[in-house]
Amino acid sequence: MTAAVEIRDLVVVRGGRTVLDRLELTIGGGVTGLLGPSGSGKTTLMRTLAGVQKVASGTVEIDGVPAGSAPLRRRLGYVTQAASVYDDLTVVENLTFFARVLGVDRAAVDTAIAAVDLDSRRDQTAGRLSGGQRSRASLAVALLGDPELLVLDEPTVGLDPVLRRDLWGLFHRLADSGVAVFVSSHVMDEADRCDRLLLMRAGAIIADGSPDEIRARTGTRDIEAAFLALVDAAEPGEDR
Repeated sequence: MTAAVEIRDLVVVRGGRTVLDRLELTIGGGVTGLLGPSGSGKTTLMRTLAGVQKVASGTVEIDGVPAGSAPLRRRLGYVTQAASVYDDLTVVENLTFFARVLGVDRAAVDTAIAAVDLDSRRDQTAGRLSGGQRSRASLAVALLGDPELLVLDEPTVGLDPVLRRDLWGLFHRLADSGVAVFVSSHVMDEADRCDRLLLMRAGAIIADGSPDEIRARTGTRDIEAAFLALVDAAEPGEDR
C-alpha cells in the first residue's frame, strides 16, 4: 500500500523567521519532485515529513498518523543531504548495524544492497566509495524495513550526469514497486524525471502538476523558464 501524506495549515518558524507559512499539500504515489532554489524551504519540508522538525502549528500526517510517531519509523525512509553511513564500516556492516537498530532481519540487508546495485561493493568501507556509491549506500539504509514512503533530500547533488540518471532510474523502479518517492532538488533539468512536480519559492508551492502541465500553463519550453515566469507573475518574495 502506498503511503499518503496530508499537510494542513503547516507553519514552521526557524531563527525567528517563518520558513513555511500555512502550507497545504497532499502527496501520494509515484515520484513527486520538489524543486526550488537553495534556501526556499525544501529541507525544512523534508524534515517535517520525517518528524524531526519542530512545527509552530498545523498538522503533518502519513496515513492519518502524525509524522514522527513510532508506528511510522519502519514505514518511512529518510535520506538527508549528508551521507548517513559510517566511513570506517563496510557497506554490509553499515546496513547490518542499522538493521539491528530497526529490528529487521539479515535478509533485508541483502535485499537493500541488491536494490541499489552495490553487491560488488558490499565489503568495501564506505569511506572509499565514490560520491554516487555513498549516496546509494545511504539509500540502502533508508530501504531497510521495506518503507512505503521515501523522503530524499537532494540525493543527486554534486553527482555526475550518469550517476544522476542511474539514481533517478532507481527511484522510478521503487515507485513502480509501490513506494511513494518524494525527492527534492535545486537542479531544474531534473524536473522531467518526476511524475508530479512541485515548484517551491520562499516557503510556498507556486506550481503543482506534471512537468508538461506546468510548461503548458506558463507557455514555456522548460521548467527553469516556467519557474521564472511564475516568479515574475507573483509579488516579490524573500527566499527562505
